[in-house]
Amino acid sequence: MNIETANRLLQYRKQAGFSQEELAEKIGVSRQAVSKWERSEASPDTDNLVMLAELYGVSLDEMLGLKTSKEESQEEPEEALPKKDEVHVSFKDGIHVNTKEGDRVNVSFKDGVHIVSKGEEKVHIIGDEKYYVDDKGEKHDIRPAYYFWLYMPFPVIITALFLGWGFSGIWGGWTTAWLIFFLVPVYYSLIEAIRDKNIGKFAFPVVAVGAYLSVGMFTHIWHPTWLILLTIPVFYCIVEGIKKLKNKE
Repeated sequence: MNIETANRLLQYRKQAGFSQEELAEKIGVSRQAVSKWERSEASPDTDNLVMLAELYGVSLDEMLGLKTSKEESQEEPEEALPKKDEVHVSFKDGIHVNTKEGDRVNVSFKDGVHIVSKGEEKVHIIGDEKYYVDDKGEKHDIRPAYYFWLYMPFPVIITALFLGWGFSGIWGGWTTAWLIFFLVPVYYSLIEAIRDKNIGKFAFPVVAVGAYLSVGMFTHIWHPTWLILLTIPVFYCIVEGIKKLKNKE
C-alpha cells in the first residue's frame, strides 16, 4: 500500500472518532493489523476494504483515492520538462526558474511565491495562505519564527566564533576551537525536529559525541566519560517508544 492511501485510512479513522483498538474490533482484525495499514507496511484485503468504506460512509474509490475516467479526462496534461534550465527575470513578471530536473521557483507580486521540487509543490505563499509540504505530502502552516531561525546564517556565526576563539588562544585556542562546529548539525536538526514534531530527527548522536570529546579535551578525562556514548541507544529507544504510543492513538 502506498503512503497516500495509508494516510487516507488514518484520516478517515480519526474523523470517525475510532481508536485503532475500536476499529479493529468493529471489522474483526487485530490492532496490529490496523497499525500496519496506517504505516503502509501492509494492505487490507478486499473484504476489509469494503467494510472500511461502509463504516466510513464513503465509496471504495474515494477511500483508495482512485479517479473515475471522467475526472481523469478533465485533468490538465502534465507540463513537459524543459530540455535545459530556463531563467526568466523581469520587473513585471518577477523571477521564474525552471530546471530540466523538474524544480521550479516562481516569485512575483501578483502570484506570490511558489517553490516546486521534482514536480511536487513544497512551499506556497500567496496572500494570507502560507504552507509547506513535508515528505509525506501533508501540508503544514509556515511559521515565521521557523523561517527566521532556519535562514539565519548560523554557520557563518559559528565560523566567526571559531576564528575568534582560535586567534584568542583561550581554552586551548585552535586545538579545541573546532569543537564548536558540532553545533551546526545540532542547530538545524533541532529546527527540523520542532517543525515536523519528530524528536527522531534531532541529531542526538552528534550531541553525545561532541560532549564526549569536549569533556575529554578540556579535562583530559577519557574514562569513564565514554559512558556518555551509551546515551545514544537510550535516546533511540525513547524515540521508538514515542512512535509506538502515537501509533496506538
